[in-house]
Amino acid sequence: MADFDPAAFKADIERRMKGAVDTLKHDLGGLRTGRANTSLLDPIQVEVYGANMPLSQVATVTAPEPRMLSVQVWDRSNVQPVEKAIRASGLGLNPISEGQTLRLPIPDLTEDRRKELAKLATQYAEKARIAVRNVRRDGMETLKAAEKKGKLSQDEQKRHEGEVQKLTDRHIADCDTSVAAKEKEILSR
Repeated sequence: MADFDPAAFKADIERRMKGAVDTLKHDLGGLRTGRANTSLLDPIQVEVYGANMPLSQVATVTAPEPRMLSVQVWDRSNVQPVEKAIRASGLGLNPISEGQTLRLPIPDLTEDRRKELAKLATQYAEKARIAVRNVRRDGMETLKAAEKKGKLSQDEQKRHEGEVQKLTDRHIADCDTSVAAKEKEILSR
């Protein structure tokens, strides 16, 4: 029963769940409500060269004015896909094309826009919860496999499953707390 390392297993599960929560917090940080912020475009994926790539890998994003973002696309052939991805992102931005540069005026926040942003925050949170649950499922499968191979006793397996569930509950609560705070921020302005 020597091949299974409970500390390494737990650390790996914790790291992966924390990664999902950190990604959520980063994405929520990008949901700026009033001022232009380059992180607003971080979650956007662009379909170029036959693959989905983050916007940051095909263009430079700057905030030249408080209510304007500028996207300098590196390859002229990628301007259309970048523009399409920004429009489809659900962020309510309408790119103005000027050659290889896209200007993105940040619209004033209407009540409808605030609700849309709150909905988007909820979608980000659900993706994070799903990621955390997927890590839990992987962990449970690993424990079952280790028990089958005789590397863990049934009691140890049950104890580790309980620990994985506690980690899951803690990280999902963290997701819920983060999105609730962001929704409050968005809707209260």
